[in-house]
Amino acid sequence: MKNLDDVLGEGVRGRYVLVRTDLNVPLDGETITDDGRVRAALPTIEKLTSAGARVVVTAHLGRPEGAPDSRYSLAPVARRLGQLLGSEVALAEDVVGPSAHEVVGGLAEGRVALLQNVRFDPRETSKDDAERGELADRLVELVGDSAAFVSDGFGVVHRKQASVYDVATRLPSYAGGLVLDEVEVLRTLTGDPHRPYVVVLGGSKVSDKLGVINALLPKVDSLVIGGGMAYTFLAAQGNQVGDSLLQQDQISTTKRLLDEHGDKLVLPVDVVVADRFADDANTQVVPADAVPAGWQGLDVGPRSVERYAEILGSARTVFWNGPMGVFEFPTFAEGTRGVARAIAESEAFSVVGGGDSAAAVRTLGLDEQRFSHISTGGGASLEFLEGKRLPGVSVLEGEV
Repeated sequence: MKNLDDVLGEGVRGRYVLVRTDLNVPLDGETITDDGRVRAALPTIEKLTSAGARVVVTAHLGRPEGAPDSRYSLAPVARRLGQLLGSEVALAEDVVGPSAHEVVGGLAEGRVALLQNVRFDPRETSKDDAERGELADRLVELVGDSAAFVSDGFGVVHRKQASVYDVATRLPSYAGGLVLDEVEVLRTLTGDPHRPYVVVLGGSKVSDKLGVINALLPKVDSLVIGGGMAYTFLAAQGNQVGDSLLQQDQISTTKRLLDEHGDKLVLPVDVVVADRFADDANTQVVPADAVPAGWQGLDVGPRSVERYAEILGSARTVFWNGPMGVFEFPTFAEGTRGVARAIAESEAFSVVGGGDSAAAVRTLGLDEQRFSHISTGGGASLEFLEGKRLPGVSVLEGEV
């Protein structure tokens, strides 16, 4: 696929470049609590502005219902992006309306404008090709048909949306540095990774990870399970899990996986349980097969961390997606911290698969440089490893 170097080589001074980024950051009111995705967007934007391009950024935030909602305004993002760039980022008050035309029309060479949350327009996420196409046409009108499109929001390339897919069919299109790096790293994992190859999966629900579990089990040497979904596996072994998160409808599926791949699946041997879902709950560490009635597992225990760390210590390739417990509560963060440290201290080529895992690395104060790659797209990285077609990547490769 054509990339950022290609469009820079063609020359962009004075030219409009529409850039789709992933700026879907967590907010506390108007305060960004983790600006990792904003920082990840900087290199591509800075290369374009340094070359004199007029950069128009599209992005989404949260899940507004296809209409303006002040809770999901990109205003905090525009401010933070401007701080990091060292120059003001003009924010349009709409997506393709009068404000967008005014802001984009007045954009100088080497400067950046940010359109308002693209999901404020219902056509962005429409399942109707014609409706999405209408929005894509309006976006092209904003920047002119001599503009270029750079796709640099890896967190959305698994979505067939107007600003991700349809615009790329209407303008000369290029992969930004972030998307290119993500695809290259994930292709390393799906090709012939160095072994032992260990995957660590956490998170709440087995059903959310079932596709990638089925895809990876034949390929990995060990698949370590943590988080809420571990209790469905434990229940499938006949264990009592108390009030822990349990997907009853996945019991037969997890039992089949254990029967077929029990030599590769690694489950917790102990867990931290609580009498209620709260950071100040009463807690105890119990064997994974002996969760008391009325208690719920909210983290893997210390012996589990030791076991996981031993496996990770000998790995040469590691992919990690999903926390080991409710890491947002300090009381239940030690499992995730321990696994993250074990990965960071290993000599393996290590990939953190975005989402809550990437947030945990930063929230727990771990050194990001100790990991080979931290993805910006949890869902996209999982679908890539699952072998699914990612529309936002396919269109860049000319597969329309």
